[in-house]
Amino acid sequence: MSGNLYIVSAPSGAGKTSLVAALLTADAQVRKSVSYTTRAPRPGEIDGRHYHFVSMETFTRMAAAGDFLESAQVHGNRYGTSKRWVTEQLAADTDIVLEIDWQGAAQVRRLMPAAISIFILPPSFEALLQRLNTRGQDSPEVIATRLSNAREEIAHVHDFDYVIINTEFRVAAAELQDIIRAGRLRTAHQLARHSTLINRLT
Repeated sequence: MSGNLYIVSAPSGAGKTSLVAALLTADAQVRKSVSYTTRAPRPGEIDGRHYHFVSMETFTRMAAAGDFLESAQVHGNRYGTSKRWVTEQLAADTDIVLEIDWQGAAQVRRLMPAAISIFILPPSFEALLQRLNTRGQDSPEVIATRLSNAREEIAHVHDFDYVIINTEFRVAAAELQDIIRAGRLRTAHQLARHSTLINRLT
């Protein structure tokens, strides 16, 4: 028996982080993998809670040792997911959500084809720009880079199992929760979880 692995990807500013946070609040059966990153913490971010903030030297050493399930370079910084932590949590029948970019999602799908992947889209590029400006975390130069990269990121939407358009946050949050619940009802998962019952019925 094992938990489900969910991948949530999106261009910067589409609302991925806020939607995952709402999911974790609404569903106690889901845990989020805390990624390792070489970028500096943003205001209010806590090491070990939002990310594991490490130096480039440490990250490179971990990657060489095979510690990452996936890793990618995004906007000049490196990100990686702990292979050991994810494997242990899934084995303990815990549902895990990975909040990663499309590059990392592709790596995870190759290694774990049963993973359920979800892509978050903004309703428009104008809305994306407004959200990036409103959150006040990045310089105009960084925002310009994120917008430039967004088109390439969105081009990979076809690779994902589900797509959520985050026009209204409340609706998008409910849709994400619906996908998580539906994943638990997949035949393979139910056969493993309820094998005793099913054997009695057949």
